[in-house]
This record gives sequence, C-alpha cells and structure tokens, in this order.
Amino acid sequence: AEASTTEISKEKKPRGLAENKAIARKGGFAAKKARLEIEKQTGKSIITSKNAKNLKQKEDNKGIEE
Repeated sequence: AEASTTEISKEKKPRGLAENKAIARKGGFAAKKARLEIEKQTGKSIITSKNAKNLKQKEDNKGIEE
C-alpha cells in the first residue's frame, strides 16, 4: 500500500490533508486489488500474523545455518 500511495502521490502532487487522504485511499485500494489477485492466482492467503521484520531475520538466519 505504501509503494502504491507513493507512486500515485508523485504523479498527482497532492496539496493539503484532504488531497493526501484521497491519495492514501487510492493507494490502499490498489494494494487490495493486487493482494486479491495474487491470492486468486495462488489459491492461498498472503496475509500472515507474523511481523515482516521477523520473517526477514529468519530468512537471513537460514543462510547462516546452512
């Protein structure tokens, strides 16, 4: 959602809180559509209760252990 919002914001150059809120909603909507399409294609959820930072650390540690 953050990447989508950033790209939309760069293009639209919003001014003020109201315009920024609208851009944030659009970015969130784009991210939701992408997530739903990925889930449709893979047949499984990409949402996890795990923290992304912790997942990255575990991946890094796997390389060390091997």
